[in-house]
Amino acid sequence: MDDSYVFRYMREDDIDQVLEVEHASFTLPWSREAFYNELHNNQFAVYIVIEHDKRVVGYCGAWMIVDEAHVTNVAILPEYRGKKLGDAMMRYLMELARLKGVRTMTLEVRVTNHIAQSLYRKMGFQNGGIRKNYYSDNQEDALVMWVNV
Repeated sequence: MDDSYVFRYMREDDIDQVLEVEHASFTLPWSREAFYNELHNNQFAVYIVIEHDKRVVGYCGAWMIVDEAHVTNVAILPEYRGKKLGDAMMRYLMELARLKGVRTMTLEVRVTNHIAQSLYRKMGFQNGGIRKNYYSDNQEDALVMWVNV
């Protein structure tokens, strides 16, 4: 990853671009209102974006509550995948979490999303269990993963 990529906290004026990433990445994308509420009404929410040439090309977020973080979203525009941006963004989020006193981080990932699972395992995440019928679009199970940060 070169210096033309910038990490920063998500702002309200990023929501349109974040929605582009969201719609390109998920079958059940979050709404504009959901992101607005995360930024303005959820005291535990921390969201970051990655920019390339002033364009948001990815984002991720977590709820950081006391010493635990729950990753809510991780997404990169399809044309920017395969460039290690997801890895760099997650490492950035994990470092922010450490600085905020987080000791453990958890997330859910589709049981069929082996690419994401591989990324998370490289970062030290381990399997923690299965949430049956977690995804409402197709009742797919979620693999729960945990890591000590």
